Amino acid sequence: MNENVFKYLAIIMGVVVIWSFCSRSEDRADSYNVEVQTVVSAAEGLNLKAVGELLKKANDAETFEKLLNSKDEGINNLDLNEDGKVDYIFVTEYGNEKVKGFSLTVEPAPGETQEVATIEVEKTTDGQADVQVKGNEQIYGNNHYYRSHFSLTDALILGYLFRPHGFYASPWRYGSYPGYYNRYSPVSHSGYNSRVRNMGSGFRSTSSPVIQSNVKSPNTDKTAQSIRAPLKNPTSSQKAFQARNPSKQVRSGGFGRKSTTRSPSVRSSSSSRSRSFSRGGK
Repeated sequence: MNENVFKYLAIIMGVVVIWSFCSRSEDRADSYNVEVQTVVSAAEGLNLKAVGELLKKANDAETFEKLLNSKDEGINNLDLNEDGKVDYIFVTEYGNEKVKGFSLTVEPAPGETQEVATIEVEKTTDGQADVQVKGNEQIYGNNHYYRSHFSLTDALILGYLFRPHGFYASPWRYGSYPGYYNRYSPVSHSGYNSRVRNMGSGFRSTSSPVIQSNVKSPNTDKTAQSIRAPLKNPTSSQKAFQARNPSKQVRSGGFGRKSTTRSPSVRSSSSSRSRSFSRGGK
């Protein structure tokens, strides 16, 4: 009799130990039930290879600016101030006899200018040209270059660049845009990537400049403070602004994607089993 009781108690104790071990395992799994979020940086809103390729479609600087801001072209998906509208890109032309350049800027707030990228074109001895696109270091990080080689048949704009003319400087400003332009909302990160994936195949990434010259963009030192989108290498004032005005992605998800390792219902189910077992054991 006593021997049967001991066997019965041993079985119950074994069940309790096994259940307790499983319960602790589930609790440990739930303790890693963290939310993972992918934050999309500002740089993801303007593919520089696609920008370089777009240059082939323009016959002058003004047309290039129009193409950059065309919703139909779909190259520009920048929203630095995260107001839910794509930022207008302003084009400023510069250069010397040998090297011609375009500075691309945005104005996230009235009176603020942020250079986003530069494009420089150097004519070669055979009448063709080397092309270099450089991303601004605050947005794209340090040493972010793309290079390509244009022939005269590749790009009509080469004829415009190397003939005598006055440099183009966008006449537009924040809140004042050309009549053909209507502000539009950015597309999703995945949608934009899909759109530009096959653009700019003629451009190659490089960590150092291909074009060496003394020519300098007139907007080189211009940085805007009012940028909420995540930056690769922000200035101290940009960091301070973003600390006070965090990206909407960080607060509410934005373009970021959230994922969890376990559903909350798993823990609730474990608790239910625990209560049920306790009642059954009384």
